[in-house]
Amino acid sequence: MQPKDVLEPMDTKDVKAREKRDLRSLSKKELSELLVELGQPAFRAKQIESWIWEKGVSSFDDMTNLPKSLRVALAQTCTLGGVHVIACQRSTDGSRKYLLEFEDHTSVECVGMPSGQRLTVCASTQAGCGMGCAFCATGSAGLTRSLTAGEIFDQVAHVRDDFGCRVTGVVMMGQGEPFANYDATLAALRKLNSPTGMGIGARHLTVSTCGIIPMITRFSKEPEQFTLAVSLHSAVQRTRDALMPGVKRYSLLRLYDAMGEYAQRTGRRPTYEYALIRGVNDSDEELTYLCDFCRDTLCHVNIIQLNEVPGSKFQPATPRRANEFVRRLASVGVEATIRQSRGADIDAACGQLKQRLA
Repeated sequence: MQPKDVLEPMDTKDVKAREKRDLRSLSKKELSELLVELGQPAFRAKQIESWIWEKGVSSFDDMTNLPKSLRVALAQTCTLGGVHVIACQRSTDGSRKYLLEFEDHTSVECVGMPSGQRLTVCASTQAGCGMGCAFCATGSAGLTRSLTAGEIFDQVAHVRDDFGCRVTGVVMMGQGEPFANYDATLAALRKLNSPTGMGIGARHLTVSTCGIIPMITRFSKEPEQFTLAVSLHSAVQRTRDALMPGVKRYSLLRLYDAMGEYAQRTGRRPTYEYALIRGVNDSDEELTYLCDFCRDTLCHVNIIQLNEVPGSKFQPATPRRANEFVRRLASVGVEATIRQSRGADIDAACGQLKQRLA
């Protein structure tokens, strides 16, 4: 028999049950179930969602139309997420890059890009990235963890509040592979699209993937009209494999078929992103293969002049070469544009995001 003053080990199930849950990460069903556990009526769920998503409160005490007993119970069992700003950099073009930290001290970068009356946010879906693209700063440090839907939403909310105006578009093109964090990414998109969230039109919400084919197929079956962009970067298999080792197992032939099915099923035009790298994917052979890949398909090609990353061996191709790519693609009936990168002077452009500001 053990002495009475020796404590029994606590059951791990009890420990898990006592851990606080992020209220922002709960689905409607989970929130309703939580309220039932707390002996509260179902209509409280709508009130709580309004406080979280529309008003963006950071304290349960601010939820003034909830009974004090419920506010206390929520504070004891849940958290409200939120972010801590470590740093903010401002570009000469008006863009702002933020290094944000979550409750567990994981940090990510996101970018706010104003243009006239519009404000677009480039949000991260993971802290770091496991895809290992050779020209991308994010992938050089590997993946820390995936973000919750609430953490993705919080990035957009922070940019909105800092600029003091409505967000009109969001691109999931920051750190991470969105389709490696599919459920949380979709949940965040739906909350951003919802009238009880930010009310951003579905066609102004874009997901960019390296080309995870099973998730492209799944995405094509979603009811919302979210926009899809695929990082292509080469239509030559050996070149693409070298640049994007994380999707080596998905051949270009399979990607071609999957994108054809996506366009046929949704009626929406996907975008291919092509970062033009001097001496790597800017040759005449590469251009011919790109034209053949895109010809007679529903697509748009974004030509990106590679943004420089400190320590990288890759250099951008010339503007003249970028214009030649646009001209040749147009000659085979494919619309292409040269993307004007934003925030390059603060390392906030495509491929430059890391998990810390230098």
